[in-house]
Amino acid sequence: MRAMLLEGEWAPREGFTPTSARQVAPNGNLAWRHPRFSIVDVAEPKIQADEVLIRVLACGICGSDVHMYERDADGYMVYPGLVAAPVVTGHEFSGVVAAVGSAVTDLRPGDAVCAEEIAWCGSCYPCRAGLFNHCERLEELGFTFNGAHAELVATKAKYCWPIDGIIDRFGRDQGFLCGALVEPTSVAYLGMFVQAQWRPGATLGVVGAGPIGLAAVALGRAAGAGRVVVFEPARVRRELALAMGADEAYDATELGGEGMVAMAREETRGRGFDMWVEASAAPGVLDPITRALAPCGQVVLIGLGPHRANLLPANLVRSGAGLRGSLGHAGFGAFGNVIRLMAAGALNMGQIVTTQVELDDAVACLERLRDREMGKCVVVFPR
Repeated sequence: MRAMLLEGEWAPREGFTPTSARQVAPNGNLAWRHPRFSIVDVAEPKIQADEVLIRVLACGICGSDVHMYERDADGYMVYPGLVAAPVVTGHEFSGVVAAVGSAVTDLRPGDAVCAEEIAWCGSCYPCRAGLFNHCERLEELGFTFNGAHAELVATKAKYCWPIDGIIDRFGRDQGFLCGALVEPTSVAYLGMFVQAQWRPGATLGVVGAGPIGLAAVALGRAAGAGRVVVFEPARVRRELALAMGADEAYDATELGGEGMVAMAREETRGRGFDMWVEASAAPGVLDPITRALAPCGQVVLIGLGPHRANLLPANLVRSGAGLRGSLGHAGFGAFGNVIRLMAAGALNMGQIVTTQVELDDAVACLERLRDREMGKCVVVFPR
């Protein structure tokens, strides 16, 4: 079968000591040099008793994929997350079950599904406490084992979620696009509604209108936001933010840090936002947003970047505000709730898809996405 494969040179940086013989880095930028992507023929996956084989119909190209494609000045991949290689990339996907293992009872061939990217074990202490995103044996589809930029993908049945309600709402073509976006939407859902204390009527500031930032806009609007304002340098993405329900969208680069503070206060009648979602992983934004927080407001950090941040802790102390990191999408019913919101028509994440490409054009799309000017790019397969 055809797939997009990530390969690279294993070259651990000075100071990084691998913990096993397996070539996997907790931060890809610590060990993987000269990453390269190509479209190749690979063997079809074979499934275990508790797994399903899924024929992929749509798979997004994520900002994480772009970070794995990009290199720093020393030739190391930019991505600061868990990576093993060679690996078939792709983790935002939907498709149709092609086969099921002998122990699978809740799925059958022909079912329309999406799946969690985080492969949690279910038996370590964090998993037994319900903290699946912090699994001690965590693996990641499309990062440490083969993902869905391929005609077929194998994963455990326990990570799969039926999306027939989404298909019924939007039809097959749009429905499978929306199904592929359940994963990034669930990342925003977890940050806003689980890690932070969202309340209807709250004001929401969003930094970065990539797919997760756009999902935050849509979720905020669906959850009764009093006002939603986006700060994003790319014109196309600002337009998408407005289409997804933002009241205003400003050019963050044009405003600069001081301008962001002033505009945030103007948009909220001097109070600052009740919640900020930081989805850009851009340096230099944390100080401005912590200076434009309403009393007891929350900053949710979702964007994952290698930079360090400067901020004045007194801003948080004085306002009683919180600063929370949020990783992943698993647990807390996030996938199921996002699927039901889509099926109800409260979220149409397919609107953010500006580019659809076939698998053979996926590497070229990675290059085009480097300027962050496009909306969502999705690799589609024959239906």
